[in-house]
Amino acid sequence: MLNVIIVDDELLARENLRCLLENDSQINIVAECNNAMDAIREIHRLAPDVVFLDIQMPKINGLEMLSMLDPQTMPHIVFLTAYSEFAVKAFEEQAFDYLLKPIEQDRLNKTLSRLHKKCPIADINQLSGIDQQLKYIPCIGHNRIYLLSNDDVFYISSKVCGIYVFNQNNNEYFTELTLKTLEDKTSLIRCHRQYLVNLKKLKEIRFNEAGSVDIILNNDVAVPVSRRYLKSLKEILGL
Repeated sequence: MLNVIIVDDELLARENLRCLLENDSQINIVAECNNAMDAIREIHRLAPDVVFLDIQMPKINGLEMLSMLDPQTMPHIVFLTAYSEFAVKAFEEQAFDYLLKPIEQDRLNKTLSRLHKKCPIADINQLSGIDQQLKYIPCIGHNRIYLLSNDDVFYISSKVCGIYVFNQNNNEYFTELTLKTLEDKTSLIRCHRQYLVNLKKLKEIRFNEAGSVDIILNNDVAVPVSRRYLKSLKEILGL
């Protein structure tokens, strides 16, 4: 049995694919999403075997979304699009397959046949070639998605309730991206198990009497530095 998530901003496209997939008794559709942020959350929550991913979506397209996923838990990706010119780019990203809309049952069956042979054993190196750096960090607000430029980010904190991005005014924005993905795909530096920091915003490093160390940012916010990361931080700063 393959657990599948469908990601497409068009309702009719999702319904059509669902009907085609339901002809295969070994397919279990665990979620349908109409945007990238919902999809990232559901992928983290449900750990599907396969994601059928539309390329042309508003705000964050399928290729951009792919670069935001943790490669260590990456499902098999089958791209969907109405435009054949995206095929080369899709396979450059080492997609499992590429389906041209409108999707035909015979062509889909060939993809499913290959998936049944490949899954459920995950090939975590399937998309290891994706090293695209994030141009922005997608964050969720009330009924909207904020796309924060890396240059506007001062630090990122991992809390019990999730990952939060902070700007100059110390406003916090929730993101579905993992701390590991943000560390790998941005210029932010790990200074603590729960913190990433933008060294471009560095004001000073403060060594406290109790032995703790803080990074003081340009907005006077203190971000803790753990002993584990202090040495590498000094090396980066040439100290």
